[in-house]
Amino acid sequence: MPNIDWKSLGFGFTDVNCHIRYVWKDGKWGEGEFVKDPTITMHIGASCLHYGQECFEGMKAFCQKDGKVVLFRPEENARRMMRTAQRTVMPPVPVDMFIEAAEKVVKANIEYVPPYGTGGSMYIRPLLIGTGPQIGVAPASEYTFIMMVMPVGAYYKGGLKPVRAVILDDWDRAAPHGMGDVKVGGNYAASTRAGERANKKGYSQVLWLDGVERKYIEEVGAMNVMFKIDGEIVTPALTGSILPGITRKSILQILRDEGAKVSERLLSIDELIDALENGKLEEGWGCGTAAVVSPIGHLKYKDNVYTINNNEIGEVTQMLYDTLTGIQWGKIE
Repeated sequence: MPNIDWKSLGFGFTDVNCHIRYVWKDGKWGEGEFVKDPTITMHIGASCLHYGQECFEGMKAFCQKDGKVVLFRPEENARRMMRTAQRTVMPPVPVDMFIEAAEKVVKANIEYVPPYGTGGSMYIRPLLIGTGPQIGVAPASEYTFIMMVMPVGAYYKGGLKPVRAVILDDWDRAAPHGMGDVKVGGNYAASTRAGERANKKGYSQVLWLDGVERKYIEEVGAMNVMFKIDGEIVTPALTGSILPGITRKSILQILRDEGAKVSERLLSIDELIDALENGKLEEGWGCGTAAVVSPIGHLKYKDNVYTINNNEIGEVTQMLYDTLTGIQWGKIE
């Protein structure tokens, strides 16, 4: 067994037994192979370096209450990576190959899956990149699919904590009909400088507006976002510049199963601020693989700072966290 203090494990890279790698060339995917070395050697003309031909996913494996290790909805990540590959003109990784790779690499590193009760999980990062040299602007002739794994601790040490978010209406995360609805690194690079500005102002997240009118709510940080407004759960509709999150999809199903009133629609900043000022905004939270849910306690817009739910974790937010993690850890069917 690895010498790891599971209770103090953070959310970062830890060396493990191996990762798994596949190479696409001559029009087909080769057999997968385990690789110990966590580094990549590639041509300096690789298309991923020059023209951004790359995409990735984020998912987890959990050790459940009965000791069984499970993957959480890997077929959803596989289908989303296929859509991203098609958008970026890369060879899609078939769903069955994707899931098989995940099962193989988790089994090969099974002792690195944090035990049940520690709050940790095995983070899985599938990566698809153009590794063939391509100096002209065109798709590469060779691609590499890698699935890396690492044990990670709970995203929030000591439990959920409300975060502070700010709206920077002079920055755009993504444009309609661009890459905002697929998981490419460029989306995250585009948000980094605004994130640094927010951090310097004392805020950990940016609440993004749309890139056309800068009027409609889109995402918070690198997460989907939801609000409870006058009893209704509202999340921005997937209009083409918002990533369709697997956690988002799972939460919407949980809410509907609970009989909650749920709307996927355009949500303007004017409606949100009006709800804040009139006491109708009851809760707000981001949701994604890493944090599951992230409650929003303060929101700054222009010169005003608003407090949401007394900067406390809301009832719905807590229920969603408990339910989703309960399913993942096998405490709930």
